[in-house]
Amino acid sequence: MREIVSILLIGVSLSMDTFSLSLTVGSLNNKKNILKIFPLLVGLFHFFMPFIGNIIGIQIIKTLNIASNVILGIVLIILGINLAIHYFKDESVEININIIGLIILAFSVSIDSFSVGLGINNITNNFLLASIIFALTSSLFTYLGLIIGKYGNKIIGKYAIFLGIILLLFLGFFHLLG
Repeated sequence: MREIVSILLIGVSLSMDTFSLSLTVGSLNNKKNILKIFPLLVGLFHFFMPFIGNIIGIQIIKTLNIASNVILGIVLIILGINLAIHYFKDESVEININIIGLIILAFSVSIDSFSVGLGINNITNNFLLASIIFALTSSLFTYLGLIIGKYGNKIIGKYAIFLGIILLLFLGFFHLLG
């Protein structure tokens, strides 16, 4: 039981960055139907990345000599700065994301699950169960972030975008420095 609770808590913590990104994307009122597949893509990456991390991650980190949290932190900070530039220019921000952009975003918020895969065997030997929990929690948090962001924009307008900027920058620096 303790093993499942630990895996679930890790899954929730892995989902916080995707939730923040989804709040922002949802608040921008992007009307493309392609965003409906974003939670699925995030879930798929959160399913496979721990496997990949467990198999080859240690060698990649040794070779590149860079931590996955640094990459994720930089991506989140860049997204936050880009949104802040548009916000303070008082421009109408519309992110037109194609399928490649969604895959890149899903990958960028799933890098942390790759690093979890490096040490997941210290928590459980059931990699399949851990990956399923990671996939379900990240998909759920992504979907909730998109919905809350979408309806939050109708209620509080630009404040939702500002909140998304703050969350992206906070999580970016958190991952960069953590």
